[in-house]
Amino acid sequence: MSLRLRLSLVLGGGFILIWVLASAWMFSDLRNQMMFSLDQRLVASARMVAGLLDQLPAPQAGVARYPASPLTVPDGMACKISSLRGEVIARSHTGAEQGLADHSGFHDQTIEGEGWRTYTLDRGDVRITTADRHQEREALNSSMLLAASAPVVVALLGSLGMLWLGLGRGLASLNRIRDALLRRSPDSLEPLAIEPLPRELQPLVDSQNQLFQRIGRTLARERRLTGDAAHELRSPLTAIKTHLQVARMTTAAAQAQALEHAEQATDRLHGTLEQLLLLARVEGSLSFDDGVQMDAAQVARTAIGDACAGDRQRISLRLPAGLAGTALAMPSVLAIAALRNLLDNALRHSPGQAPVELAVRTEGGYALFQVRDHGPGIAAEDLEHLTERFWRASTSAGCGLGLAIVQAIVQRCGGQVHFASLPDGLRAELTLPLQG
Repeated sequence: MSLRLRLSLVLGGGFILIWVLASAWMFSDLRNQMMFSLDQRLVASARMVAGLLDQLPAPQAGVARYPASPLTVPDGMACKISSLRGEVIARSHTGAEQGLADHSGFHDQTIEGEGWRTYTLDRGDVRITTADRHQEREALNSSMLLAASAPVVVALLGSLGMLWLGLGRGLASLNRIRDALLRRSPDSLEPLAIEPLPRELQPLVDSQNQLFQRIGRTLARERRLTGDAAHELRSPLTAIKTHLQVARMTTAAAQAQALEHAEQATDRLHGTLEQLLLLARVEGSLSFDDGVQMDAAQVARTAIGDACAGDRQRISLRLPAGLAGTALAMPSVLAIAALRNLLDNALRHSPGQAPVELAVRTEGGYALFQVRDHGPGIAAEDLEHLTERFWRASTSAGCGLGLAIVQAIVQRCGGQVHFASLPDGLRAELTLPLQG
């Protein structure tokens, strides 16, 4: 069902309900007013007859005061004049006056199977009764209601027609958005430019354009990742192939050395692939929640245990007394991976047996991990490139993905990472959110 039809049904149903209720109220009030007017006609007819009687000359001896001619009353009505003793003095020739009751005021009665509405007025020594049929009253009332219902029906149908046309015009902007999307090529990421546009639909187009921008950045990032990965993986694969060819052509010590170099290149390739897979998972929508919650101290100790084998003893951990044991508000595997990459980077760039310092503290709702090495450091202008994929300093032997993974983790989990170049090394500060 289209949106236009659905809105028309809902709003049209509301209009019909309102019009029906208003019409019922109006018709009920109109009927009451009509019946009141007909009653007033009876009263006016009785008073008119009474006025005519007052204008008659005083009776002479032996002469009746009232004429024998029939009373003149409006069509469809009956009239009777009687004495207080019940004697009929005069009446209209409608055939029903004989049975009219003489009760004062208004009264409903049935005469010869027909319903009548009567009004009796006492005037001196006479009683004047006027009446009209219920059937005629209802017929008059029905004709009035029918005449009043025609404008109501026309107005209702006109309202529904205007509603349909108004909805069509109001939804024309949505049709323009739909047509603009249908005309786009599958690889087009240009923002939608539709003018004029209602204020209510502008957020929809803005969010759509923002989605196109995010998709464009994602595709650019994936293309860059694919190109960089192809370049980075080509070197170890070439090295492995070369060393295996050398091992095939040599024997003894030269063959063993070539196989050792091939194994080293294989390890480098394996590490690069592991980093690429982790980066893809972090930047994707896969869940890392394994149900394990760790506080800052546990994350620090686990990251030290996972750091580069043989060098982890160079890491000195400083935990302040009374460190809060609040768990981190993020998957523990990501927190450990981010801190491990910072430690591996520090160990890789610290010469010889130079120590790497890891200090942990909590501040506000965050845990702060400060990693300090005593290596050659890095130029201040290169700090902004540290978290770029496959970027590495001229003296680095890594694959250039470790710090990019750290940056992706903090962006996903609401943390921060900062680097500061010192005269005798590099300081990295990792900030991760705590629960609560």
